[in-house]
Order: sequence, then C-alpha cells, then structure tokens
Amino acid sequence: MIYVVKEGDTIDSISSQFGISRSRLIYDNQIYAGRIVIGQALLILEPSAVHTVKAGDTLSSIALEYDTSVQSLVRKNPYLLNEVNLMPGDVLTVSYAQEKLGSMNVTGYAYPYIGTETLREALLYLDELLIFSYGFTASGSLIPPAMEEPLIEQALEFGVDPMLVLTPFAETGTFNNQLVKAVSEDLSMQQTLIDNLIQTVREKSYAGVDVDFEYILPEDREGYAAFVGNLREQMNAGGYKVSVALAPKISSEQEGLLYEGMDYALLGANADTVFLMTYEWGYTYGPPMAVAPINKVRQVLDYAVTEIPVEKIYMGIPNYAYDWPLPYERGVTRAATIGNVEAVEIADQNGAQIQFDETAKTPFFNYTLSGTEHEVWFEDVRSIDVKLRTAREYGFSGVGYWNLMRPFRANWLLIDSLFQLND
Repeated sequence: MIYVVKEGDTIDSISSQFGISRSRLIYDNQIYAGRIVIGQALLILEPSAVHTVKAGDTLSSIALEYDTSVQSLVRKNPYLLNEVNLMPGDVLTVSYAQEKLGSMNVTGYAYPYIGTETLREALLYLDELLIFSYGFTASGSLIPPAMEEPLIEQALEFGVDPMLVLTPFAETGTFNNQLVKAVSEDLSMQQTLIDNLIQTVREKSYAGVDVDFEYILPEDREGYAAFVGNLREQMNAGGYKVSVALAPKISSEQEGLLYEGMDYALLGANADTVFLMTYEWGYTYGPPMAVAPINKVRQVLDYAVTEIPVEKIYMGIPNYAYDWPLPYERGVTRAATIGNVEAVEIADQNGAQIQFDETAKTPFFNYTLSGTEHEVWFEDVRSIDVKLRTAREYGFSGVGYWNLMRPFRANWLLIDSLFQLND
C-alpha cells in the first residue's frame, strides 16, 4: 500500500502502525537522514511470507523451500546484492500480500557511466537494458559509446537483454538532422549501416537494436519507416529484435518537427515493439509543470492504440524531476534536472510540504533558497502506481524508463509487488 505522511507522523509511528521494521521502511523508501516530509508518499509492503535465515541457509535452499526463484528473493530484498553471505537471524521477504495484476515487461535506457550499484539494482527488474547510444556517420559507419562493455556484461549476468540504441549523433556527439535524412533516402548508405549494426550486435552479444531518432523531416516519413522495416527484417533473420522510440503524438496530423515525420501506423507495423516517449511535458526550458501528467499521457495512449497493436507498445515513464527557479521567464529560466529521491531530500532540507496534483496525478512542492523561490515536480510511488496501472489497463506489453541513471528503489519494489516479472 501507499501511505502519505501527515503532520505528527514519525518513522517509528508509521512502522508500528503497519507492523514493519523501522529499518526496512527507511531502506525501501530511501528516506533521507531518517527524516520524513509531510505529504511524502511511502511504499508499505506487507509480506505474505517471510523467512528467518538459519545457519547453513543459502538463497538457493530458501528459494527451493518456498517454490520460488533466487531472483525473486533478491528482488524483494535487494540489499542482498551487496552481501556475500546470509546472516543468521536476518528476515527475508519471500512474497507479498498484494495480489498480482498480471505480467509486465520492463525496459529502460542507461548511459555507460551509470553507477554500478544503481545499475545492478535496476537489472533485477528489467527484461531489457537499452544502452545509450551509438551514433553513425554519413557513410554508415558506427560511432560506439565509450565503455559499453561493462553494461553488456552485467546485463547478461542478470539474464537481461542488452539492446544497442541507435541515434543520429555525428562524430561531434551532437544530433545531426542530415543523418536522419541520409539514412531515410540513401539506400546504399542505409544498407551499409544495417550491415554494420548486424556485425556489431553479433560480435558484442546485443539482443537487437532500438532506433531512437527524433526530428524526422515530413518528406522522410515513409523513408524512415521503411528503414526501420528493412532493419527489422534483416535483424529478425539473425534472431535479433528491433524496437523504435516514438515521440508523444495525439493525432496523425499533429504539426511540429518532432511529430510530422513520425508515422505511428507505419513504424508500429515495421518494428517488433515501440517505446512511447510519454514524458517531457514539463521540460528544462518550459514552464513548471508535471513531466508526465497522466491526463496528457492518456491522450497519447488513446491515439497510439488506434494505430499500433497494444501488444507491441511499451509506455514510457520518467525517472527524473525538474527544479525551476521562479519567476519563470520563457527563454531565460532553466530548470535543474534532479532525481525523484533527491526531490524529497530537497523538500526536507528546505522545510517544504509536498502536495499532489489530482489532475496530473503528480507530486510537487515549492521552497525558497537564498531568496529565490523554486517549484519542483517529480515522481513518487503514487504517480508511478497510476502509470503502471494505466499501462496494465491498456493491455500494453510493458513499460520503459527514461532513464535508469538515478536511484528510485521504491519504484522497483512497487513493480515487483504489482506484477509477475520474468525470471
């Protein structure tokens, strides 16, 4: 369940009220300095079965005793990732009282410089790891990211499919619209790029390719979709898969460079799966608002299901927040990107109370620092719970996170409590 902190609550009073240990409440919710904030949403997980570790116990023997898997045990007790030996007397959660809503696939993007502990904890709950990102040249040569190998190795260690993310980034590391045009129109260059992708996927043990292009020119709408289809056909022949990221459209005729060249129907037909980028309504240079307000997200979902089979769709979820200095001035104000756990820490440090927007289904708060007022919009277990249940309501294949770089343990524990995840 989810509990919202009220005035007068303490960690001890909440743990006593729900019959859970103080240490586990702090751990699961990554509570900053042992302090809670009025309006903060806490994940309260009620076990249906627990195991008290005895001398000689191993994760394998415990899993066998309860007819579960080692991975499921570690998901429910992720601190075990950092423990070499089980300690007698430790109490492990084996299962939750929460009834499962069904199965859910989970994917997410990560840069190669992600922290090892953050990555390993996320991998417990993922089916795919989207490694960001490969660029390419006008001749079709690939530009690999630095230090991708450790991410591939760790994904494979956890039984997670590593996916090569292809973006139109040039040698400079910046977006190049002409590369999108070239790969959509120059079939010889396109084939060279596909050949290089197949070779790289095979050599580096990737499971496939995620195509993440933006700002496709309207005249390249069909050519871009044809490239995705051509890539998928050749990748599938080798046993590999292809996904494609889609900007959040609400109609086929939606205007704007981000939308006009992106054909949901064609791309949905030509890829194995699609990743809906249902976030960034609140953004760095925009006015303060929720990053992924559920009312806006639903508009995208309602359109997407008219063009793409639901079993191909992954709904995007943001794992980040924004902190805007006020007053907002268009073209001048720049929001700082922060983590969701960090947002609560900022609220605590500045004596703010967290509020919840019922339309956006998103938490926010205001605070003042050094004479400047700030407004913060972020995600908590309430907003994530709404998003996960929405994905389930629409019958989507899964959810995907942009991105995995910041810790958000309660999010992962919530997913595991709500859904049957793949072992």
